[in-house]
Amino acid sequence: MNFLGDIFLDSFFDAAKLLPLLFVIYLLVEYLEHKNNNFVHKLFKKSQKSGAFLGAVFGTIPQCGFSVIASELFAKRAITVGTLIAIFIATSDEAIPILIAHPSRIYDMLRLIGIKFVVAVIFGFLIDFLVKTDINSEDFNEDEHHFHGNCESCDDGILKSAVIHSLKIFAFIFAVNIILGVVTEFVSPLMQFITDHTVLQTVIACLFGIIPNCAASVVLTELYLAGKITFSALAGGLCTGAGVGLLVLFKQNKNLKENLLILLTIFAIGIVAGLVISLI
Repeated sequence: MNFLGDIFLDSFFDAAKLLPLLFVIYLLVEYLEHKNNNFVHKLFKKSQKSGAFLGAVFGTIPQCGFSVIASELFAKRAITVGTLIAIFIATSDEAIPILIAHPSRIYDMLRLIGIKFVVAVIFGFLIDFLVKTDINSEDFNEDEHHFHGNCESCDDGILKSAVIHSLKIFAFIFAVNIILGVVTEFVSPLMQFITDHTVLQTVIACLFGIIPNCAASVVLTELYLAGKITFSALAGGLCTGAGVGLLVLFKQNKNLKENLLILLTIFAIGIVAGLVISLI
């Protein structure tokens, strides 16, 4: 059983060496999100024609704060469905900070951001062309309202929030690496089968990406870094992953049928994007 101890130690040290850089990244993200949250909130409400483009731009910023803003605004019919989906597709949640923490993977990070941005813009405008959203002309309350993409409140300061978030992601990475090590040891034929079938792993990645939790993006990114899934499967899976934005959508928007159609749409887009990237 020594291999279990080796897996535990290797997983711990692999995760621990990322912790300092993750903290710096999350501290910066917390600062930017805290300072610019309300500005972006108002900008989306006033930019209907360019909404899909703006959504793709802000969605590429790490964390899922902007997908939360989008869900809130769409529930009030302050933005179009194309803008909402563009933000969801562009959002990568924890994937970007984790890739940044691996200097040798910076090119992969830039590729990922670029591809998701292009996919978000194309499908955002296409959906707005095909589906008309009745924008509510009501003047919403312009009082300062801070939206959180993180699960942690920044009421006690962004430093505490960044520390807690960094430790949580460290724990996720640690746990995922342990599970990957054990699974690879005991069921390597199954893992190899999934690794060898691009279509299957893309579909599975897209299904997993839908989970409204930052753990989904952590798992997908760690699977890619471990060589268990392809870059195309990672990109497809992250196109479906909007973090807690999807959870907020189902909570705030009372039209369940509409929510399910949005969910199925980003799932389909994720699969198409993943398969096209695999061919390219």
